[in-house]
Amino acid sequence: MLKVLLKKQFTEVFKSYFYDAKKNRMRSKGAIIGWFVFFIVIMVGMLGGIFTSMALSLCGPLHEAGMGWLYFLLTSGISILLGAFGSVFNTYAGLYLARDNDLLLSMPIPVRIILTARLLNVYLMGTMYVSVVLFPALVVSWIVVGFSLARVICGLVLLLVVTVIVLLLSCLLGWVVAKISLKLKNKSFITVLVSLLFIGGYYFVYFKANILIQNLLTNAQTYGDKIKGAAYILYLFGRIGEGSWLSAAIFLAVAAVLFALVWLVLSRSFLRIATSSGAGTGKARYVERTAKEKTAFRALLAKEFTRFTSSPNYMLNCGFSILMIPVAGVALLLKGKMICDAVNGTLSGRPDVAAVLICIMLCLITAMIDPAAPSVSLEGKSLWIAQSLPIQPKTVLRAKAAMQLILTEIPMLFAGICAAIIIPSSASVKVMVCVTPLVYGVFSALFNMVIGVRMPLLNWTNETVPIKQSGSVIVALLGGWGIAVVPGGLYLLAGYHIGAAAYLLLCTVLFAALSACMLRWLDRKGSRIFSALAA
Repeated sequence: MLKVLLKKQFTEVFKSYFYDAKKNRMRSKGAIIGWFVFFIVIMVGMLGGIFTSMALSLCGPLHEAGMGWLYFLLTSGISILLGAFGSVFNTYAGLYLARDNDLLLSMPIPVRIILTARLLNVYLMGTMYVSVVLFPALVVSWIVVGFSLARVICGLVLLLVVTVIVLLLSCLLGWVVAKISLKLKNKSFITVLVSLLFIGGYYFVYFKANILIQNLLTNAQTYGDKIKGAAYILYLFGRIGEGSWLSAAIFLAVAAVLFALVWLVLSRSFLRIATSSGAGTGKARYVERTAKEKTAFRALLAKEFTRFTSSPNYMLNCGFSILMIPVAGVALLLKGKMICDAVNGTLSGRPDVAAVLICIMLCLITAMIDPAAPSVSLEGKSLWIAQSLPIQPKTVLRAKAAMQLILTEIPMLFAGICAAIIIPSSASVKVMVCVTPLVYGVFSALFNMVIGVRMPLLNWTNETVPIKQSGSVIVALLGGWGIAVVPGGLYLLAGYHIGAAAYLLLCTVLFAALSACMLRWLDRKGSRIFSALAA
């Protein structure tokens, strides 16, 4: 039974590798093998290669300085961070708040077997992440420093200890996430916030990695002495990788105690946690309120915003660049003058080239905001509801486009004003730098809506398919980029002869005219296509 449950757990984790949600059927054996080969290439080739490179840069210098223990402490710490974060959401969804908890608990299966399968799944997933970092570090150390029985055995003990620490942290953090999730009414924003924090942390570490490594190698002795003095236990932990039998024995015993503690706590509380329903079971009180009448358009617009804000996948994949627009505005205020001077100096034969290129950059960011593109596809099997309402189809399509327009134009106005402040150009150029991206935002919303109507994907079982894998999203993104880039290239080739203000005005008029044509198409032919779609 344990083997069957464990197989079920791994099938759920790698469900997309076995099942094609876009076509609503199982994948062929060749496709399954291909997906797992791709996964191995990413995990072993890409991530493993990155951490192998890091290990090569740290191993030799630290061992030559007599700080080999610091090398193992650093690589172990990185593997713990990656393992804990990589498996915390698997722990939250697979251990505490799994959707099939009630079903499994209703079967004649001992609770300890269910708990063991869940824990093994969490442990193996954490071990996978840990091994990507720590195993290459151990191999690099054995090659660079030397191979001995003590170093190999103690190195494997270090790997085992780290995996147990990751298990403990994953269970603890997963429990915290599960408790918070049960208390929250809108979980989507928390998911998006955590994802944004992770993305921000990743890029911060990525861009600072070389500086941090150089600083560490330069001051390795100072850092090492501080750790030995203030946290001697960390020194002993790092000594495991150097082949210290005493350190290995101490931490192996600690790992065994931690594992037993995790098992004891979960075995006593698993039933209560697995059957938790949160704080949403309290009595509801009727409070009389006056309902405000809305127009059909406003009601549909509110529905689109509700769908957008209720789906983390939708917000992250189609709306992530909404945050990039004000960030770009602030960056322009801080570094814009320097950028303008550098660009204008390099392309001095093309007047106001920096203003035009900044305007194009804002348009490129706008092109990455595309919630209108999959909005028709997201209706899925519920499309008949929108089609059966006593409202004109064009009102439905306009509401979908308006959602993207509102999400884009408000931050874009801020970014445009920031750009106008810093560019060293005439007042007319400054005005056009503000206006052109706003008009392009209207064009982009209608363009994405047209693509969404022309290329709907309604037969899906997972919303990530229309959001991430549909042709409408790909065409909208690449097409929006291409359309935004063309004016910049034409200005560099010949457009500068008529001046930046006139050129941007010409582009703005062209985008406005195309927007009017697309709106007319949506109101007429697009509405007929939408009415004829069958889920």
